[in-house]
This record gives sequence, structure tokens and C-alpha cells, in this order.
Amino acid sequence: MTLNMFVQHFINALGLGSLYGLIAVGYTMVYGILRLINFAHGDIFMLGAYFVYFTTVVFKLPWLLGVGISIIGVTVCGLLVDRIAYRPLRNAPRISALISAIGVSFFIENLAIVVFSGIPRPVVQPPLLMKPIVVGQVRLIPLGLMVPVISFFLVGVLLWMVYKTKPGLAMRSISFDIETTRLMGVSVDRIIALTFALGSALAAVAGILWALRYPRVEPFMGIFPGFKAFIAAVFGGIGSIPGAMVGGIILGFVEIMSIAFFPHLSGYKDAFAFVLLIFILLIKPTGLMGEKLEDKI
Repeated sequence: MTLNMFVQHFINALGLGSLYGLIAVGYTMVYGILRLINFAHGDIFMLGAYFVYFTTVVFKLPWLLGVGISIIGVTVCGLLVDRIAYRPLRNAPRISALISAIGVSFFIENLAIVVFSGIPRPVVQPPLLMKPIVVGQVRLIPLGLMVPVISFFLVGVLLWMVYKTKPGLAMRSISFDIETTRLMGVSVDRIIALTFALGSALAAVAGILWALRYPRVEPFMGIFPGFKAFIAAVFGGIGSIPGAMVGGIILGFVEIMSIAFFPHLSGYKDAFAFVLLIFILLIKPTGLMGEKLEDKI
């Protein structure tokens, strides 16, 4: 492999990994507070891609306006999922919330088929983001450079919020003990709703960037990215925001570089993620940056 090819693959891997990490942050935030795997998160990601398709392609809105409307719309969807499917089950056995999460995932996917149809839709890529930048013999696409920058910036803002603001303090308190936090006067349901809103907004941004990077949307497009983001969250240490991002980047590099060095294994690229999951569960079940957490009673 030449240096130019390596740089090209490195940038592709960083972009893909940062997208996995951005989705994984939503998984890890909800798990950190509720010990719940929100299996509908991949479908929230899918809605982000569809919203930007309709706002920019169907309704011909300017890109920035369409992106803003998409993020707001998907955030509202995330809040509705929490309000309708999860909040009534706060005190129910955890298996009930898990079944509800799976049910919400199937509901969103099938509702998308009914509303949007199952036909894949093309997403128009802004020419400004696709005009190649030639550096030596390497052709760089502005979109490929923007994806990791946007992802790292958003995760940095999220970390600042979690560790430097009162809502972030409440989130960390709930992650340790919901009942004690409630007794201290914190509106637990509002903080949990805020967590879902933030996770959904990040998933919306990831869906928008994914739709630009792979310009096609369809109702089941969130399944495999969702699975891989969940694997990234487990690999990095579920419950850890930096761990989710690190896990996503590592997963992106494993997927891209394995194909770059072993092209004949390209048909098995999705299997690498699951092999990585099995490996980390056998070696370090808490993940790279995770801590052992006691189950809530």
C-alpha cells in the first residue's frame, strides 16, 4: 500500500469511526442513566436522514435551514419515544423496558415504510462539500474532513455540558442513584428527557452526515449502523461518553483498514464488528474505559 492510499484510507476510517462514535454516544448516555439499551436509537438515526431528505430535496429548503429543522424534528421524536414508551415503565421490571425498546424500533421502521415507502431515495450532496481538494497525489473531499471535525466538536460540547453545568451534574447524579437524586429535589423525568433529547440530536446529526456521505435513504438504513454503534459503545465502555467515541473510531479503523489490507475479505466487513464485540467481552467485559456498574434495583 502506498502512502497516498494509506492517507486516503486513514481519512475514510476516521470519518466512518466518528459517525459510529456519534451514534454510540446516544446509546451510552441512556444506558448510563437508566441501564437501558435504547434499541430504537438506530431508527432515530434513520429519521435524521429522512428529515434532511424531505426538507432539502422535496421541499427545496436551503441546506442549513433543512439541517436545523431535521435536528429539531428528530429531537422531538426522541422525546416522544421517551414519553410514550419508556416513562410509563420507569418502575417496571427492566425486561419490560427492553421489550418496549424493541417494539419501538419495529414500530418506527414499519411506520417509515408506510409513510416514506420502502423505495430508496437519493440525497442531493451540496457541490461545495464534494469538490475535491488535491494535496499532492491525495484527493480529499471536504465532506470527509468535516465529518470528524463536527463529531469531535459536538462530543466536546456534550462533555462540557455533562461536567460543567447543573443539568450535567443532575445526569451524573441520576446515573448513581435515581431515588436519592429525586429526594434532593431534582426533576428526574425532565433530566432523563433532556438525555433523550441530546442523544437524539446527536443521532440526527449522524444521520444527516451519513446521508451526505452515502447519499441514499431507506427505512432500514439504521439497523447496521445502530448495531455497530452499540458495539462501539460496549467496546469503549458503555456508560462512558469518551469511551463511546474511542470505540467508534477504533471500529471504523478496524472495518476500513481490514478491507484495505485484505481486499478479498470485503464481503465479511460487517462481521469484523461482531468479532470485535466477542473479543472485548471475553477480554474486558466493561470495555476500554468503562467501570463496573451495579444494577439498579
